Amino acid sequence: MPLLEFNDLSVALPAMARPILDGVSLTVAAGEAVALVGESGSGKSVTARAALGLFPAGAAIGGHVRVDGAELVGADAGRLREVRTGKASMIFQDPRAGINPVRRVGDFLTESLRLTGGWSKARANARALELLTAVGLPDPARHLRQYPHELSGGMLQRVMIAGALTAEPRLLLCDEPTTALDVTTQAEIMAILRRLQRERGLGLLLITHDIDLAAATCDRIYVMYAGRIVETGTATELLTAPRHPYTAGLLGSTPPLDGPLGRLTPIRGVPMGLLESAPGCSFAARCPHARPGVCDRTAPDLAPPATARIPASTARSGPALVACHLADEIGGRPAMAAVCAAPSEEDR
Repeated sequence: MPLLEFNDLSVALPAMARPILDGVSLTVAAGEAVALVGESGSGKSVTARAALGLFPAGAAIGGHVRVDGAELVGADAGRLREVRTGKASMIFQDPRAGINPVRRVGDFLTESLRLTGGWSKARANARALELLTAVGLPDPARHLRQYPHELSGGMLQRVMIAGALTAEPRLLLCDEPTTALDVTTQAEIMAILRRLQRERGLGLLLITHDIDLAAATCDRIYVMYAGRIVETGTATELLTAPRHPYTAGLLGSTPPLDGPLGRLTPIRGVPMGLLESAPGCSFAARCPHARPGVCDRTAPDLAPPATARIPASTARSGPALVACHLADEIGGRPAMAAVCAAPSEEDR
């Protein structure tokens, strides 16, 4: 049984032209690191919050969300509290927005242990010291007495990671945890997360817009566009031979780590907003391969490509999937990224 399971999840608001999430299905197993990648506005953060039963007010919810077997769609307050305080924790994008600036770091780390766990002050402080040491802070006793403004961004993100681990969760949700950090600190934070994930056997869901970061740190990747999963597969497969033009476009607009640095080729157009809808493929208006009468009329199903690179029997959580009418004609080639991300004459 997967540790986290989304099954055909849909989240819709009354005034919007399309759902925020539309038929999202994904899984995270214990001990597995999975990434959800896409541009801003694609629905990634809503997906992460749904794993804690945090849905937008007034939204119509369909499908299922299960954490360690517990159904969260329609769950009562007691069930949600059980999941949020013992089974799953989230690390948010901005650590300074997640900690009360007028309270000490030690108060932030020990509050939940004392209020929900009934721990004594001495035992909670000992646990906080243990966690700050685990996340790499050199003088944890001093940091417990400090206020958030006395710590750098990287140090504060380490505190946030420690806070997420206080209740010994089985699932760790990371909503762009390194966006506000410099490259060196980002690498350190991701190394800490991966080390803790492996040591503790945690399931990890990483939300990011950086597909290279996802490929470097995760076992599998889901690519999301306009509230839908458009491709999923192993990190190696998506990085070297993407099948969906959107995945290829994300790769083509990323600076290479080696080789000559030329002009980046961004995906043309802009992401689809919630006030827009399309009868066919949601990416058709931006796709250089879109075929009139096909891509703009019928939404493609998420299904295994005819020429799968990794057999279903060897993939950890099933075969690679792609939602593209033309995936078997244009996908799976290493050079596809440069082709699919090529700007049109209007964008030059």
